[in-house]
Amino acid sequence: MMPLGLWTAYALPLLFVLLLHIHRRRHRELAAVEMLKQAQEAGMTEPPSLHPVVDPSLCCGAGACVKACPEEALGIINGKAQLVNPTVCIGHGACAAACPVEAIKLVFGTAKRGMDIPEVKPNFETNVPGIYIAGELGGMGLVRKAAEQGRQAMESMAKQRAGDDRLDVVIVGAGPAGLAATLGAMEHKLRFVTLEQEDSLGGTVYHYPRNKIVMTQPVVLPLVGKAKLGEISKEALLAFWQDIVDRVGMKIEFGQRVEKVVANGDGFVVTTDRGEFRTRNIVLAIGRRGTPRKLGVPGEDLPKVVYRLIDPEQYRGQRVVVVGGGDSAIEAAVAIADEAGSEVILSYRGEAFGRVKQKNRERLAEAEAAGRLRVMLASGVSRIEPERVHIDAGGESHEFPNDAVIVCAGGILPTPMLKEMGIRVETKFGAE
Repeated sequence: MMPLGLWTAYALPLLFVLLLHIHRRRHRELAAVEMLKQAQEAGMTEPPSLHPVVDPSLCCGAGACVKACPEEALGIINGKAQLVNPTVCIGHGACAAACPVEAIKLVFGTAKRGMDIPEVKPNFETNVPGIYIAGELGGMGLVRKAAEQGRQAMESMAKQRAGDDRLDVVIVGAGPAGLAATLGAMEHKLRFVTLEQEDSLGGTVYHYPRNKIVMTQPVVLPLVGKAKLGEISKEALLAFWQDIVDRVGMKIEFGQRVEKVVANGDGFVVTTDRGEFRTRNIVLAIGRRGTPRKLGVPGEDLPKVVYRLIDPEQYRGQRVVVVGGGDSAIEAAVAIADEAGSEVILSYRGEAFGRVKQKNRERLAEAEAAGRLRVMLASGVSRIEPERVHIDAGGESHEFPNDAVIVCAGGILPTPMLKEMGIRVETKFGAE
């Protein structure tokens, strides 16, 4: 029989380790509960795209999914994994792969908020033969997955060349999916053109604020091979793509917005605001942002009106109106307000900010309290002039000196255009 002293020598360290584990686990659970509470109070409960759903009857609470999540979107509450910070989930999928009991499935949409997803085959061809969808438009916004889809789509269509004077493929979009598809077209020596409505490459990444950190993983690219990426800034990622474009001599037609796609025999005629292209196939890699939503007011066509913030420093010392009530609008307003000498007005048509991250709420309140910006709720821009802007609020029209207007009102999803092409679009409510 083991002596009492020996039992004590073994038991006390084990007891200490057990208590320490319980304490730390309890601390993490309380943090997860607080994060979920903040998300609910801010109305930030709907994930933007692909996200995990945990089956509590299978979940063992091991926490491997929480550790695997690069965005800290998951937490453990009452011994079960739960999505506690839904809006930061980027559909990485690492949580599902890490789960030891397969209690997690990845889905699009929720019971309350559906998500329009185009119907595609395993090779990313839609129900319309010859039209392929890759990347964010199909629900996959991650750089690695978008690029892989662009590559696979090109692998599939490379077997179906036009055989006449048409192009083999028109690639629409120069984000990760479109760039990977372009590399694939070059590798297979296809006749192609890549169209991009913006003045630079990057797609959705191009619209990120300066120095925003992007999460990605190693990706295999045609003509390039395996590219080892990880946590990388927006600028570094765009520089990475630009270096590839320069090295392989890739040609991109910038400033060409697709306006119409019409079936023509066994191919298509793609019409842009600058011309038209006859092609056998099309790859739509245009993202889900679509065309920026405009205000529809006089003067909106002035050069000082833009629809994204790239560098706050360019507005130093200027009088700026930011329009919108989402995170992008608040982040833009606060960033410009931090620049010396800037005067910022944030105009939002709602009576209160709804789906906004708590951190942004706090930064906005701090900037407003310090007098660095003015918030005008239940208001709207009614007219824009070269040196002034008119804002209606409280039944009255207010006039302010103004140097720039930044509209952060989201984008118009391309769903109507897809349906005009005959592409079936399904609204998913928490389905795989």
